[in-house]
Amino acid sequence: MKTRIGVLTSGGDCPGLNAVLRGVVRAAANRDWEVIGFHDGFEGLLTPHHSEVLDIRRTAGIMQLGGTILGTTNRGHFVAKVGEGAAARIPAEIIDQARATLQELGIHALIAIGGDGSLTTALQLHEERIPVIGVPKTIDNDLEATAMTFGFDSAVACVADALDRLHTTASSHKRAMVIEVMGRHAGWIALYGGLAGGADIILIPEIPFDHEKIAAAVRKRDADRCLSTLIVVAEGARPKQGHEQIRESGEGEYRLGGVGETVAKEVAARTGKETRTCVLGHLQRGGDPTTLDRILGTRFGVRAVELIAEQQFGQMVSYQNYQVLSVPISDAVHRLKLVSPDGQMVQTCRAVGISFGD
Repeated sequence: MKTRIGVLTSGGDCPGLNAVLRGVVRAAANRDWEVIGFHDGFEGLLTPHHSEVLDIRRTAGIMQLGGTILGTTNRGHFVAKVGEGAAARIPAEIIDQARATLQELGIHALIAIGGDGSLTTALQLHEERIPVIGVPKTIDNDLEATAMTFGFDSAVACVADALDRLHTTASSHKRAMVIEVMGRHAGWIALYGGLAGGADIILIPEIPFDHEKIAAAVRKRDADRCLSTLIVVAEGARPKQGHEQIRESGEGEYRLGGVGETVAKEVAARTGKETRTCVLGHLQRGGDPTTLDRILGTRFGVRAVELIAEQQFGQMVSYQNYQVLSVPISDAVHRLKLVSPDGQMVQTCRAVGISFGD
């Protein structure tokens, strides 16, 4: 009987997921293994009917596509993360149902592709003796156990492209433009995207800002006869002695949003300069993956299959020093990689005149 493995994509979507799926399928085919893909994340484990055979023909031409051909969700019966640093146990009957589905389909091991919350779920399955391999995915690039995650480079490219477009309209009207980007706890997207796109001010969660310092930076640019000011703000950025702005709170983690509009209003009130706000939102998650994310996703998929062959269950694929290695999932979850306020990237930005509002 052929070895049969399962794969699913869970949590938020991002460019590069299909590249991972293609990498898994092709690496498995070279071992004469079969691959079963589960639809809609871990929810697909609840019944064998929410799955399909993935082969080379099914995955042909998908590497350059955004999203995931399997679908995904961050809600449902398998939610194991309910907030920052908080976890919930998956009910035993749900895990038993998943185990029964895997057994009925003859699945020898499962590859779970997802972020911190999804990997928390994968860890619980591993603790219940279900053979699992984790593949890290987040556009925020905020997992401590890997130097980079696929999807991040594509998100940064989206921010840089938006800034390129905003430069011309901002200069034409002599405006201050505020662009709000993703980044709940870590400011990597704002930092890299802002530097690549020529931002003048970057606000990130790791460096609390002062509205008057932001206004002073805008006034200085006006005094230097600069026609416009571009401000990039991560959704989780907060003022000194303040908190991040919560847009709504329901199931799972609360949602952030609105800090960009607040910053714009403060800039206008303090400088008299006309301001506009642009929220990129889910544009950062969509679209085709960059070449880097296609390559990284493929390498992650191949390594996940290798870990199954090595019987290294409970491991997560990890990118370190240009090599795709692995670490225990237990060492990877709930460990955020944050921007160092004194790190080289921040110092580089300051050296080219970018203000952090501090």
